[in-house]
Formats: sequence, C-alpha cells, structure tokens
Amino acid sequence: MVSTYIQNFKKFRPLLNELIARDIKTKYRRSILGVLWTILNPLFMMIVLSVVFSNLFKFDIEYFPVYLLSGQLIFNFFSESTTNAMGAIIMNGPLIKKIYVPKYMFVLSRIFSSSINLLASFTALLCVMLAMRVELHYTVLLVSIPLILIILFSLGIGLILSAITVKFRDIMHLYSVFTTALMYLTPVIYPMSILPEWLKKIVMINPITNILIMFRDVMIYGRVPNILSVLLGVVEVIVALATGLYVFYKNQDSFILNI
Repeated sequence: MVSTYIQNFKKFRPLLNELIARDIKTKYRRSILGVLWTILNPLFMMIVLSVVFSNLFKFDIEYFPVYLLSGQLIFNFFSESTTNAMGAIIMNGPLIKKIYVPKYMFVLSRIFSSSINLLASFTALLCVMLAMRVELHYTVLLVSIPLILIILFSLGIGLILSAITVKFRDIMHLYSVFTTALMYLTPVIYPMSILPEWLKKIVMINPITNILIMFRDVMIYGRVPNILSVLLGVVEVIVALATGLYVFYKNQDSFILNI
C-alpha cells in the first residue's frame, strides 16, 4: 500500500508543482513588490512590535528585535499555512468535481507554498541578525530540525482542518480567534521567565512552544537542541500527522457531496 501511495505521489508531482506556483502567483497578483513583501512584512511588524513591547513592558531581553522576529517566524508560518490549508479542498472544488486528483495534493500545495514564505522570512531574520551584529553560532546549521518539525506539524493540523471545514464552514470564521488566543499562549512576544509557574506549564503544553524554543536555541543562543525536546517534537509531529491522515482519509470520499 505504501508503494502505491509513493507511485501515486510521483505521478501527480508535476501537478503539485503547478499548484504551488499558482498559490504564490495568486497571493502576489498585481503586487508591485511581489514576493519581496514576504521579507518586508515580518520586518515592518518586528519594528512596530519591538517599539511597543520593549518600551511598554521593558523586557530584559538582549537583541529583543531578533527574539521577536524569530517568534513571529515560527508562529506566523503555523498560522498562515494552516489557515491556507483549511480552505484547500473548498477552493478547489470545481477541479475536484471534474477530474481525479489525490485530494491531499491541495493541502500539500498550501503548506509548501507557505514554506517558501517561511524561507523568505528566515532570510529576513538573518539580515536583522547581521545588521544588529548578533553572533551567528555553529548551531545555525541545525536550524533545519525545528523548521522541518513546524512544517510537518502544520501539515498534520492542515489535513485535519481541511477535512472538517468541508462540512463545518463555521470553522473558517472561528479559526482566526483560535490562532489569536494561541499566539498569547506561545512565547512570541514575551520571555517565559515572566510567567508564573502555573501559566508556564500551560504554555509548555502548546506544541509550538517546544519548537519555538528549539529554534531560538540554535539561532540566537548557540545551544544544541536538547534530545528530549527533539524527541518530544517528533512525537508531536507523528501524532499530528497520524491524526490528520486518519481524519482526511475517513472524510475524503464525502468531499464531493459537500463542496
């Protein structure tokens, strides 16, 4: 069965490439600066939030703009990719009704197109680090670990959302509220040290927190990821992907009746 899925993926891989290109072109259609906005947006948000939070709350964090941008990079990718994946099946309903296409391809294209934006944001982070003369440690070479984990975790959540949104469209309206609440339960704009113990435990339950801490460790603090943190991240990804694939597989036959 696994070999059948692999062969099927290879067969439709050119279509996946076309879907990714279409998603990127659609996002930046009639935009003068185009993909450059992928770098400019996080930079502008970093400037605004750095001014507000560094002065309002007086966080004692060295290189706070870098700390903030690294948090935005991870969380914004999760939020953007899962939001885009949520409507993948609905938006491609006309194509699904006309020809056979493995339906997970539409979710993959949304996640992968967001991954391109993630790499552009990562470039912006490196530029800020160089501009602020933040030391680049050898651990930067391990940055692929947290990045791969957040991409696969987002894919699992995206599969779940895309499947259940076909039947329950209200999720599309509620999800933005959920991600806003989730952002405040992720140490994007604040250090973990300011939290009381009971709240710190709640924040650590959030799977994105573990990946974000891992990302900051390798990028800013020159720390090799803790083996327990990596294993926890792998477990979180496996659970998300397994659940996503199960929910998607169980519901995909009824998509055409609801789109």
